[in-house]
Amino acid sequence: MSMKVQTRQVDGVTILDLSGRITLGEGSVTIRDAVRDVLAKGSNKILLNLADVNYIDSSGIGELVSAFTTVKNAGGELKLLNLTKKVHDLLQITKLYTVFDVKDDEASAISSFTK
Repeated sequence: MSMKVQTRQVDGVTILDLSGRITLGEGSVTIRDAVRDVLAKGSNKILLNLADVNYIDSSGIGELVSAFTTVKNAGGELKLLNLTKKVHDLLQITKLYTVFDVKDDEASAISSFTK
């Protein structure tokens, strides 16, 4: 299954609803392009909704870290929303859970961004 991205705006936060697999190749490139596109449009508050992401490989993890760094270097914030158990466990094992700001609820995630 290929990676799909839907973009929407809520209260000045750009939400990228991701679905599919974040893997070497198409999935990781899709995230990179989507994040760069959002930054190019002047938005630097990005929330990645991973509710429909069923698999992430090591390249996908690398891409999440890369996106986080790119947004941070642009003076913005990138947060993760609605991790599946598999993705949550993967971030715990790799100790990246402490790097990302992870939220389980969209409303609280949106309000957590600095105004």
